[in-house]
Amino acid sequence: MLNRFNLAAKAGAGNKRLALAFLALLSAAGLAASACGRGEPAVDDPAVPLEPATEVAEAPAATPTAAPAVETPVPAPIPQAARPTPQVLTGGDGPSGSLAQVSSGWATDWSTRTIDLDELRIGISVVPIRDRIPPIDSPEFVPAAQAGWSDPEPGLLLVAGETARFYPLAMLIVHEIVNDEVNGRPVLVTYCPLCNSALVFDPVIDGRRLRFGTSGLLRNSDLVMWDDATESLWQQIGGEGLVGAYAGHRLDVIPSAIVSWRDFKAGYPQGVVLAPPGRSADSYGRNPYVQYTSRSAPIPAFFESTILDDRYPALERTVGVTVQGRDKAYPFSVVQAAGAVNDTVAGTPVVVLWSPGTADALDGPLTAGGADVGAALAFDRRVDGEVLEFAPSGDGRFTDDRTGSTWNVLGQATGGELAGRRLAPVVHTNEFWFAWSAFHPDGEVFRP
Repeated sequence: MLNRFNLAAKAGAGNKRLALAFLALLSAAGLAASACGRGEPAVDDPAVPLEPATEVAEAPAATPTAAPAVETPVPAPIPQAARPTPQVLTGGDGPSGSLAQVSSGWATDWSTRTIDLDELRIGISVVPIRDRIPPIDSPEFVPAAQAGWSDPEPGLLLVAGETARFYPLAMLIVHEIVNDEVNGRPVLVTYCPLCNSALVFDPVIDGRRLRFGTSGLLRNSDLVMWDDATESLWQQIGGEGLVGAYAGHRLDVIPSAIVSWRDFKAGYPQGVVLAPPGRSADSYGRNPYVQYTSRSAPIPAFFESTILDDRYPALERTVGVTVQGRDKAYPFSVVQAAGAVNDTVAGTPVVVLWSPGTADALDGPLTAGGADVGAALAFDRRVDGEVLEFAPSGDGRFTDDRTGSTWNVLGQATGGELAGRRLAPVVHTNEFWFAWSAFHPDGEVFRP
């Protein structure tokens, strides 16, 4: 559900007024009325704020819509084996207070975990909270030529061989998880609006395909997922199993990026876009987090202020690059000023490219109507074993120093000697600075 701001009331009267404003927007926007249109529960009905001493009202969970998947190749996941294995704790008491109340009936093994249960925050005020934000379980896609998104609309880009998929953030804000399948191989597409973190994972663990949903819980303001095989809890940023039978396991990451609809159409005219699951396309596109990125800090009810890193504004977008278990941050302000940042991470030459034209989905009333924050993508800058250096050439284009070929922000050579070639992406994200620094406290930060 999208009314996570109910709990912000705990942070004080100012945040309470903000929370009520968000709830008013949800109601006025009519998103609930348009949910599925088949008598299913609304995705974002306003709900009673959850307080520790309150009895939680029950409401039925939404049922995802089934549809056939498109079959295409999928890139190999990037193993995260170089990362240290989290320490798994056993024993101890289970959840207490409101957490025990909302998780009553879950089969989660609370005695096996990598975190203190006090780190979990409740992000939804109606039970059952699991899948109250309804994932899409069997998505269908339409050709890009048949979709009518606005040019600046941001979305998650997943390139699979010669086929590309676009998952509009306008839809991911409503669903947060897409349990997808590409050419018979499962992929897990995820997005957390509170952190602006978009990640794709391989959802197969020990040969078992897991179906993921939204748990209704948050940690460091980030989405906590659950799998319906063991009811373990998983962190979206990093893909780590937090609580339950899979505590300490980690999902392998498949490279993806946030780009604009315009750039997607231009770079992948034969690509496909996620289709609305049983509801009209125009029921998407309203932002329930109005003025969120105008904040100076994350919502206090969901994030511990003592771990806030003040080196950059909390809500500044950050390119978080991960190579061989090494994490390095490139704040958007730095990348935008340079246009192209040539660097090396864990011995791998990388380039981070920035181009204008992508809207901030999380500030204005419409996801395509926010300020132009641009798109920033990270790639391995080697072609045929030769390391290239890139420089901006204007209008969102770049040139390399060896051949003078022209490149776009998607890492595609569009002219010159290397026309038709593509740079290999490295695992990277565009989450907010507060989230990147919280989950990577020992990570490096690029300095110009």
